[in-house]
Amino acid sequence: MTFSAWCVLLRYQPLRICKTPRNLNFFKPAYSTSLPDSMEKPKVLITRNDVPQIAIRKLRELCDVDIYEGSYPMPRDQLLARVAGKDGLFCFLTDRINAEVLDAAGRSLRVVSTMSVGYDHLSLEEMKSRDIKVGYTPDVLTDATAELTLALLLATSRRLLQANAELNNGGWGRCVWGPVWMLGKGLSGSTVGIFGLGRTGQAVLKRLAGFNVAKFLYTSTTKKELRAKFNKDAFAAMKNSAVFINTSRGGLVDQEALVWALQTGQIWAAGLDVMTPEPLPTDHILTTLPNCTLVPHIASADVKTREAMAELAAENLLGGLIEGKQMLKRLC
Repeated sequence: MTFSAWCVLLRYQPLRICKTPRNLNFFKPAYSTSLPDSMEKPKVLITRNDVPQIAIRKLRELCDVDIYEGSYPMPRDQLLARVAGKDGLFCFLTDRINAEVLDAAGRSLRVVSTMSVGYDHLSLEEMKSRDIKVGYTPDVLTDATAELTLALLLATSRRLLQANAELNNGGWGRCVWGPVWMLGKGLSGSTVGIFGLGRTGQAVLKRLAGFNVAKFLYTSTTKKELRAKFNKDAFAAMKNSAVFINTSRGGLVDQEALVWALQTGQIWAAGLDVMTPEPLPTDHILTTLPNCTLVPHIASADVKTREAMAELAAENLLGGLIEGKQMLKRLC
């Protein structure tokens, strides 16, 4: 029997037929890399210190940079105190930037640049109402996300984490080997469904071409109102042999319905890079299910991709702060 795999890869940006390099060296700044002596440097806050150095160097050339000392999310009280009087804010998915932060910053804040594709942590309507420019970092993480999606699909369908646990806990020694021990599901001859055939979906499709997949199903919807799209009805419609992969948004999945599907055998397994909430509590029921592979939102976590994201976030900040210039990737 063939099995089906569903990969949730929805991105809200419109589809473009182009190839985006994984670094931004081809972007030549449309501004001088130095300021006139008479011009005061814009004040910028970076909310953590474990940022690729290329971004920090770019910002220090033209800005007065204040960097939070920790390599973890900036405590709320310090964020509210140190954002005061800043012209620009370089932030991350872990920072909730809402009216409280904007009030603390004051009227000087002109640009918010997030080193992420997702922007659920930003109060965009509030920023629009205050004429604050907002930048983000799409495109440059397409390849990394596609690679992680394929890795998660293979790891889940072939039970790699379970097999590793068996090796580490002595299960291999106890069993030695058996003809039905640690059986997984192969991709050859399977049907793969891709929900969201944008840049990432197409990149995954390209990578799956060599696995002898029998059939591809896809949808190219870009609707934003898709919370809990994968609910009990959706899982009930899947084959019992289905493997469900989500590398898009945790909110697209009704997690209670997913738990039901995994516990009852309605679907065979699931692999998630995103979930709700994040971080997922260590005692969450999903962490106890042997047929659920979880990784902590690492789709963009390769060296070149994170450097490219950091550089783009810095370029966005500079583009918004320097008069007459444009941000490379702007949300509002």
